[in-house]
This record gives sequence, structure tokens and C-alpha cells, in this order.
Amino acid sequence: MKTLAILGSTGSIGRQALEVVGENPDKLTVYALTAAGNVRRMEEQVRAFRPALAVMMEEEAARELRERVRDLPVAVDQGMPGLLRAVQAGPADTVLNALSGRIGLEPTLAALQAGKAVALANKETLVVAGDLVMAAAKRAGCPVVPVDSEHSAIFQCLEEERESVAKLILTASGGPFWNVPEEELAGITPERALQHPNWKMGAKITVDSATLMNKGLEVIEAHHLFAMPYEKIEVLIHPQSIVHSLVEYRDGSVLAQLGRADMRLPIQYAFSYPGRWPNSFRRLNLRGQTLSFFEPDRERFPALELAYRVGKRGGTLPAVLNAANEVAVESFLNRVIPYARITEIAGEVCAKHEVSEEGDLATILEADLWARSLAQDLCRRG
Repeated sequence: MKTLAILGSTGSIGRQALEVVGENPDKLTVYALTAAGNVRRMEEQVRAFRPALAVMMEEEAARELRERVRDLPVAVDQGMPGLLRAVQAGPADTVLNALSGRIGLEPTLAALQAGKAVALANKETLVVAGDLVMAAAKRAGCPVVPVDSEHSAIFQCLEEERESVAKLILTASGGPFWNVPEEELAGITPERALQHPNWKMGAKITVDSATLMNKGLEVIEAHHLFAMPYEKIEVLIHPQSIVHSLVEYRDGSVLAQLGRADMRLPIQYAFSYPGRWPNSFRRLNLRGQTLSFFEPDRERFPALELAYRVGKRGGTLPAVLNAANEVAVESFLNRVIPYARITEIAGEVCAKHEVSEEGDLATILEADLWARSLAQDLCRRG
């Protein structure tokens, strides 16, 4: 029996993770659930899964939840201190980090320092501080198992001898705009950007998928997860989202992982690793399917090219890219800036940053705050 702490339980990944728990009641139990402010959904989850601890990031939400579940034997905590207690204390042996954004970094480090296995759905953790996190995992002897479908695919296809790898190939659906006429991109609305053709995800990651910034961040994530140079990481547009990623070996063999566009599969694998569990999820049917692959247009999707440049430069620059992009996406969703400005603002902030090679947490967080402040100022200017 594995005991879980699920960070971000009311979000898309968190809800699907609890479906996996419901599918495997003899293998999984929940110690802690955490969320930002969705009290109604958290109450439902607490009553269904009976965790010992529930954490709300917002003070008022924690107060309301405490009142709502006072008939249950559950402790209610709040804020970052509560989040850290959820991963450090108690019997949880596996932490699913399904938080959105840079906020996921400190809980990941805390979980590893406490000797917990990490199922990572928060790519920003590795984008912002990949060297720091992977060093912590190595010291602790704890696995970091990716939950992103693309990295889970590579994780499953990658053989022990890394020197035999010719390249990693990350697939991208292309989002809703990969074949839309370029002249239409300037007028993209938030509603249109949130209509992903294949996946049901949160708002921020859905917009990132539309700009291909998500894939750029995944390139940086793959570099750290698999200790692979950027020259050996490629991206292909695969609109069907059936082949989730591939590994090409030096002898010309290519291993690919295929599956339905169902995030419960990589979530369950992260929980079951190194084994595989049966489930009742729908199976992939390849009859009549056509699989197509295209080279991404980096002029049309400049976020991808920007992420490669930033990743190769390293230092504090990836943290700056991530922070600026988070601010710009939020501003776009709030109709403060147009769609095209998202990547432009991220690039402008990166260009103004004096990169530090210091890899400590304080330096990274300082760069993050600097980037957010400048990005907010640029967004206000439009």
C-alpha cells in the first residue's frame, strides 16, 4: 500500500489522480490533500477519501473548510507552512506535485529532503531549479517520476545505458493554432486559446500549449530529468496526441510510447512505478488511425526557440523565463495584453536579465521576483 500526499488536488491533475486512487483502493491511500481556495471541491474530496490532513493556501478558505468538515477527523492547515508539513510530516511515502507554477519548487525540495518519492506534474520545478532539484533527489536516493505525458513516455522508453541514446523526441499536439493562418493569431481571445483539441487541462498550461511555451519548458525539463544535452532533444508536432514521445538510439532503433489522451495513465504509472497495475480505463484503438508528424515552425511559435536559447544559457535565466511567462499568461487571460504579447514580454524580460550562475534557492527566488516585477510593468504598458 502506497500512501499519498496530493498537492493541487482540486485541479485537473489532482482530480484525475484521485480517480486513480479510486481505481486502486487496495494499493493507494491518501494522507494529505492540498488546494488553493476551492473549498467546495476540497470538502467533497475530504469526505470521499478521508485524508488525515487538508491544506488550503488561502486563509479564509482554510477557515471555511475547517468549519465545514468539523465532523470529520481531519486536520486543516493553511499556507506554505501547511503545504510543507503535508510533504514532510506524516506517513506519506509518495508526493504528487500537481501545483501550477513556480510555487511547486519548495514542496518538491522539501519532499525529497524528507526522503519521499516525487511524482512530478509541476514542470516549473525543474525549469526554475533543475540542477538543485535533481541533486537533492540524488542525495536522498529518491526517485523523481515524471507525470507529464511526454516525459512519462520517455521515462518508460529510456534504457539504462544513456550513452546509447541518439536523441529524445518530444511530441506536441500543436494546440489549437498550429495550422491556423498566421494573420489570425493577432486576434486570438482567451476563450479561443482555451479550446485545446485533445487534452482537458488548467487554463495556464492550455495557453502555454497554444503558444508552444509549454513544449519549450518541457525541453528544459527533459534536459534535467534525463541529463540530456539540448542538442539531443527535438520536438515534433503530432496532432493526434497518440504517440506521447520517442527515444531514438544510436543503432537507429526508435522506441515510442503510445496511449489514449488520458492523463490518468501517466499518473497511475508514476504511482505504480516500477510495476504496472491493471485498470478499467478505455484502451487505445489504432484501427483506422492516422499518425502524422510535422516540424514546428519556430518563427510562428517563437516561444519554442526562446526556451531553447534560455535553457542552453542556463543559470537564473530559465527561472526568469518561467516567471515572466506566468505573469504574461495571467495578463492575457485577464485581457490586459493581446495573445502575441505573451511571448514578446517573456523575451523582453529575459533580454534585460543579468544572469547569475549561482544555483542556490535564494538566488533563484530573487531572480523570480525580479522577473515578475518587470513583467507586470511591461503588461501594464500593454
